[in-house]
Amino acid sequence: MSWRRIAHLDMDAFYASVELLRRPELRGCPVAIGGHGEPSRRGVVTTATYEARASGIRSGMALRRAAELCPECVFLPVDFAEYRRYSRRFKAAIATLTDRIEDRGIDEVYIDLSAVPGIRVERGVPVARDLQRRVHEATGLGCSIGLAPNKLLAKIASELHKPGGITAIDEYDIAAVIWPLPVRRINGIGPKADLRLEELGIRTIGALAAAPPAMLIAHFGRSFGQWMHEAAHGRDQRPIVTASEPVSMSRETTFEHDLHLRRDWQALAACLAELCRELAGDLHRRGYAGRTIGVKARYDDFRIVTRDHTLALATDDAATMRRVAFECLSRVPAARRLRLLGVRVGGLSRGAPPRQADAAGVVAAPSLAAAWQGELPFSGPENP
Repeated sequence: MSWRRIAHLDMDAFYASVELLRRPELRGCPVAIGGHGEPSRRGVVTTATYEARASGIRSGMALRRAAELCPECVFLPVDFAEYRRYSRRFKAAIATLTDRIEDRGIDEVYIDLSAVPGIRVERGVPVARDLQRRVHEATGLGCSIGLAPNKLLAKIASELHKPGGITAIDEYDIAAVIWPLPVRRINGIGPKADLRLEELGIRTIGALAAAPPAMLIAHFGRSFGQWMHEAAHGRDQRPIVTASEPVSMSRETTFEHDLHLRRDWQALAACLAELCRELAGDLHRRGYAGRTIGVKARYDDFRIVTRDHTLALATDDAATMRRVAFECLSRVPAARRLRLLGVRVGGLSRGAPPRQADAAGVVAAPSLAAAWQGELPFSGPENP
C-alpha cells in the first residue's frame, strides 16, 4: 500500500469540557457528568474532568461510588443535544482542511492526511497543530491527536499524551513506544481476551508480538489469533471509511429503582412504550426502517437477557414496534428485578416501509444477544 498518514483525533473529556464552557467557574475542580447529575440517584459517570479522574473516578462508574471517592466532586446531568451540537462543530472544522474523515462517534474521528500539503514535514506534527487550532477556534475545546501510518497505531498514539497531546508514530517506533504498553491498549482486545492473555503470561504488546502465531491461533481461533499477531506488530491495512450506514438503532433506560416484571408491570409497560415511540422517531427522522425488533433487560445482578423477532417487512411504525417489543418482553424470565430496559431495531434499510409490515409473518431471526452483550447504556460513557 502507498504511503499514508492517518490521524486519530479524540476530543479531551468531551462532555465535561463542553459543560465547563458554560460553567467556567468550575475549571480546575473535579467534575463528573452522568445521569441526572445527582449522586444520590441511580446512574453512571459518562465522563469526568482530569481532576476527577485523579481521584479514581472513571467512565461507567456508579455515581454513588464516584461521590464516595471524591466527596468534593461536582456532578452535572448529561445534555446530549449540546454535545451533539459541539460534535458537529468540531467535525466541520476538520472538514475545512480535508474531507477524508471517518466518523467514529460523538467525540472522535479518523482523518486521512496523506494528501494534505506539509504532511511529510516533521512527521505531520505542524498539520496536527493546525487541526487543533481549527477545532479550538470553532469550539473552544481541546483535543489529542495521534499520527501514524494506519488507524490502529494512530488510535494508540492519540491516547498517549492526553490532554492536548500530539504523538507521531512510525514503524521504527513500534518496539520502543508500542511494545511496552499493556495489550489492552490495542483497540479490539477487550477484557475477556486480556484476561486470557494474562493467563498465558502475555501482558504487554511486545510479549504478544513475540508469541508464536500458532499458539495464539490455538487459543483464540484462526481469525482473531492471526489478527492479534498482526496488530501487535503494528500492521493494519483498513481504509478510511468516509460514509457508512448504521446496522441498528436503540434506546434504553436505567431505572431509578429496580422493577419486577410482574409486580411492576404497568411501570415497565409505560417505559417500553415510550422507548418504542422515541426509537420510531429516531428511525423516521433519519429515514430508516428495520425488520428485527428486540428488547434487552439487565437484571439487578447485571446479567443481560435479550429477546427478538424479525418481521417479513421493515417498519418504522411505533405501534408495530410496540406490539413486537411487548411480545419479546413477555419471553424474558421474571427471575430477578430489572435495573435496565431497552429496545433495538436491526436489519435497517433506507426508504419508507409499507404500512402493512405489522401484519407480516415472523421469520427466523439471528439473535441480537451477541450484539448487546456487554454493551454500555444508550447514554453511556464516551471515550475518555
